[in-house]
Amino acid sequence: MLAEYLPTLLFLIVAGGIGVALLVVGRLLGPQRPSVEKLSPYECGFAAFEDARMQFDVRYYLIAILFIVFDLEIAFVFPWALVFRELGVFGLIEMGVFLALLVIGFVYVWKKGALEWE
Repeated sequence: MLAEYLPTLLFLIVAGGIGVALLVVGRLLGPQRPSVEKLSPYECGFAAFEDARMQFDVRYYLIAILFIVFDLEIAFVFPWALVFRELGVFGLIEMGVFLALLVIGFVYVWKKGALEWE
């Protein structure tokens, strides 16, 4: 029974070994030129705070969520484009409804001013 898991175990060992080897090679052969800018903490595209509980503008997260929504639409459009001929008119209508909903959402967000960064 355990012999059936041997290929999986071997795969995990090889993958882990390659990952560790790449990290070690990068550490040994990579340039080592630290500077103040490289060693400073970087968080969310703006300078780090003094207090971790300090409030900041929520629009950063709104832009990130909008990016994910409009970026993930490609995950639906690309496979649809590959099988477009097999889907026929029904597939065209369904994708039209999907894209229309995305456009309505985009117009709504645009009108609300969520895409404007001050």
